[in-house]
Amino acid sequence: MKTRTETILTVMHVLAWIGFIGLAIEAGAILTAYGVSWFNPIAAKDLYRGMNLYDLSQYDFWLYTQMVSYIVALVAIKAYAVYLVIKIMMKVKLQSPFTAETVTRLETISYVLFGGVIISILCNVQTGWLSKRVQDFNISWIGDNAGEFLFMAGLVFVISQVFKRGVELQSENELTV
Repeated sequence: MKTRTETILTVMHVLAWIGFIGLAIEAGAILTAYGVSWFNPIAAKDLYRGMNLYDLSQYDFWLYTQMVSYIVALVAIKAYAVYLVIKIMMKVKLQSPFTAETVTRLETISYVLFGGVIISILCNVQTGWLSKRVQDFNISWIGDNAGEFLFMAGLVFVISQVFKRGVELQSENELTV
């Protein structure tokens, strides 16, 4: 019989897979729409879920490519972070959850999320610069999640340090027995 914690972890594992698949589909859809916009510039009017980058693509296709790259990079970073969570959930054992591998993966997740902060900031800078040059360019919401990435990166890093201390205590306990 599964404990409540095991059941919750199983449900979270399934939800993590759903989130990962959703983010992968989102990145693929944006890239596909971008590919279509190479041959049919009108496609940039509804790149993904109402995202209109048509004026930017008409202004400068290279800048349009950069903006799409930022968007895809942000989605890919989220997907990779969720994938790392899935890998942790596949390895974690409730009998001894504090392992060096878990600590390493948690730290990696925090670094990946911090990379999202940097990309969000770069995206915000470029968006601000473009909004002054392109007539109907108003998509400031793209890189607005720098604060969210920073918060998540900090939170995961703190959790990794708690797990690191747990590994230390666990190894001390094993040595004293």
